[in-house]
Amino acid sequence: MSMCMIVTEAVPPRLRGRLAVWLLEVRAGVYVGDVGQRVREMLWQQVEGMAEDGNVVMAWATNTESGFDFITYGNNRRQPVDFDGLRLVTFLPEPEKSN
Repeated sequence: MSMCMIVTEAVPPRLRGRLAVWLLEVRAGVYVGDVGQRVREMLWQQVEGMAEDGNVVMAWATNTESGFDFITYGNNRRQPVDFDGLRLVTFLPEPEKSN
């Protein structure tokens, strides 16, 4: 088992309730817990099936150079990129406002 964290934005209440069954909601939309790979994969399937237009990031402890890995769902300015085997985050430019 390893530490897992899920952060949600603009997701339906039923997904938040489903996550709260397995993880502790320490702040609004922020869930943490110590779960195994099978449970983590099941939770991610729930995210993909119920997040609708929201966005979600899940991070978990693993044996990598950074000590963790992560996956994202939905639209967000922060996008994961692979840089020589290291997972980093890049920021997309802000959308231009029309007058």
